[in-house]
Amino acid sequence: MSVAVARQRRASVQETGLRYGPVVLAAVVFALPLFWVLVTSLKKQSEYNSSPVVIVPPEPQWVNYQLAVTLADFWRFAGNSLVLSGAYALIVVFVSALVGYGFARHRAPGRNQLFILVLALLIVPTFVQFVPQFVLFARLGLTNTYWPWILWALGGSPFAIFLFRQFFASFPRELDDAAEVDGAGPLRIFFQIYLPNAGPAIAATGIFMFLWPWGDYLYPSLLLHQENTTLAVRMASAYSDPHGNPWQTVTMAGVVLYVLPLILLFAFAQRFIIRGIVTTGIKG
Repeated sequence: MSVAVARQRRASVQETGLRYGPVVLAAVVFALPLFWVLVTSLKKQSEYNSSPVVIVPPEPQWVNYQLAVTLADFWRFAGNSLVLSGAYALIVVFVSALVGYGFARHRAPGRNQLFILVLALLIVPTFVQFVPQFVLFARLGLTNTYWPWILWALGGSPFAIFLFRQFFASFPRELDDAAEVDGAGPLRIFFQIYLPNAGPAIAATGIFMFLWPWGDYLYPSLLLHQENTTLAVRMASAYSDPHGNPWQTVTMAGVVLYVLPLILLFAFAQRFIIRGIVTTGIKG
């Protein structure tokens, strides 16, 4: 009996190892760069390329964070990025949800062909579109403003439209029928039934749409002047010593502060994603 119990325990341990081992290994691999950035942000500049390598600094240099904030005028440009990213995400999520609702719940001639065209836009490289867009924005006098991002948002996102379309297609048809019996039109059904119950899709697309303007370097550097640019562009040229040499430790401190809002955003939105999955997206 004891031998059978021991074998069962060994099999259970092996099964647990096979189940969670790859997950733990992947977590360690993904966490190592974050750990390196964090410890580097607390090093002296002389410890950055020291030999032997200093893994954990004996005297953490918290002053690096103060320098990262001061040299880059951090809060001002973080405000620029927050306004731009938040406005873009808010508009593009709403527009994409409305378009996805139309594709999912309403029939019209050419609907499927038009949806295929929207999906085809996913494979078009962004850089191919940028040159004609830049010329257009320059001729309209929209450079050094946030209007290009607003116009992009008003056009929706093919990825977000696809996600909302798939999400809304899973809603039971009885919801529409009951609302139509009560005299509700398509827009009222969308605002009172579909949008309030689209928490998982809104949270997921909101995070992805927020990430693009927040982390983008190319478009702000070409469309915005230095005083109106985003934090990503500002940080790229702000951290250097009096001799013009890169200040890697201060740069890493700025990177930690830069990604912190994204971590907080994901931690906040994750609750809504899990809640939406548990309730299958339909409120009682």
